[in-house]
Amino acid sequence: MLRATGRSDLLVTTDFSLEGVHFRRDWHPPEFVGHRCLARGLSDIAAMGGEPVAAFLSLAVPDNLSQAWIDRFLDGFLRLARKFGVRLAGGDTSQSTQGVLADVIVIGSISRGQAILRSGAKPGDRIYVTGSLGESASALKLFYSKKKVDSKRFPRHFLPIPRIEVARILRMKNIPTSMIDLSDGLSTDLSHLCEESHIGAEVNSAAIPIAQTGPKNKSAAFHLALHGGEDYELLFTAPPGIKVSSRIAHVSITCIGEITRGQGMFLSDANGRRSRLKPLGWEHFRAPQPTRQKTK
Repeated sequence: MLRATGRSDLLVTTDFSLEGVHFRRDWHPPEFVGHRCLARGLSDIAAMGGEPVAAFLSLAVPDNLSQAWIDRFLDGFLRLARKFGVRLAGGDTSQSTQGVLADVIVIGSISRGQAILRSGAKPGDRIYVTGSLGESASALKLFYSKKKVDSKRFPRHFLPIPRIEVARILRMKNIPTSMIDLSDGLSTDLSHLCEESHIGAEVNSAAIPIAQTGPKNKSAAFHLALHGGEDYELLFTAPPGIKVSSRIAHVSITCIGEITRGQGMFLSDANGRRSRLKPLGWEHFRAPQPTRQKTK
């Protein structure tokens, strides 16, 4: 966050999207790649309760990549930008020796001092998530199984919609004490929030909203919802005395647990049994987990 003059704070986020890590050209049509590249940054702005304003795109491509691929990539990028009133304000282009690389910077704004951080959760706060979880990871699982993946069946993977409107309403109602977007998996992103807030968490396993498009095997579907990532939903905390609607901006809201004193995350089942919850989602510079692998 950068301090601007006047009554607003600037929000700045930057993300690399690398071919073979975040997408594959044989799996993802170029317009979907462009959409996904911008969606990552917009989701970060949503997680702070901000309003996206502008984006900068630096794109490096191999010399044998067709102009048609680049045009379709830009179509997807700009279509999502227009949806949220975001202006493409600049960037750069270069030749790449190894695949496509997109570096996207998104600028947002928010009233001074109103940004929702990861560090505000308190013991007793309830933990909420938007939407359902595991859809994007389910699509990746099918890709790795060499099965056909229908983009209409898995929109949260191919065309994720950042929860800008949900976050706006949450902020206006002064509901969240902390918030983060679910890009790396529920277990990992919750651990980031716990670390920043210096607290622990207990998650009710039966309450986690599992995507209907997941595997038929309940255990496998639960694992993907817990650790899979890239659904770009929101995870937020709110005091126990605040009423949180079950739907905001046509998006479901589910209470999945509670913030606890001390540190450490736990998973509880319907019988009250507790087990340690480890962050097994995506972590950069760590050996890939089965649910989230480099895509090459």
